[in-house]
Amino acid sequence: MNCRVNKPYPKIKVLKKSQKVAEILSHLYASNEGELTAVLQYSYETFVLEDTELKEIIRQISIVEMHHLSILGQTIALLGESPCFAEKSKHHICDWNGDFVYYDTDIKTILDINIEEEKKAIQNYQMVLTVLSDIYIEESIKRILEDEYLHLEIFMKLRQSLC
Repeated sequence: MNCRVNKPYPKIKVLKKSQKVAEILSHLYASNEGELTAVLQYSYETFVLEDTELKEIIRQISIVEMHHLSILGQTIALLGESPCFAEKSKHHICDWNGDFVYYDTDIKTILDINIEEEKKAIQNYQMVLTVLSDIYIEESIKRILEDEYLHLEIFMKLRQSLC
């Protein structure tokens, strides 16, 4: 199963350095709803699920999310900030921690969680698009969003097949 849209990602570029934009992207990068959490959530699920077909689909989605993490990390660095595993703002740093992962083993619960988390990711990316004014970052975000919509569709189909 193809877990990424069959379309190239744009070149990673920024118009200019910006701490403010880097802080906005840090939420997408390493918050409880960010790409780092998605990568580790899906990795955990591949360790505990017994269904090998489902494990492989989730593993493939995790690889795509890892690529999103890389895109955001490189963009944050180009913006002049350190892409550390924390959500950063001017007055606050929230370090990433293992409590962000849902440690469940029930297939239906896992798929429900993944559906909700993909919906949140889509909402977060859409919100970020409303505040950005950097065409290069916008192109990257729009391309990532295409994958996130595909992931949501995949998880919804998987969940539906269990009913």
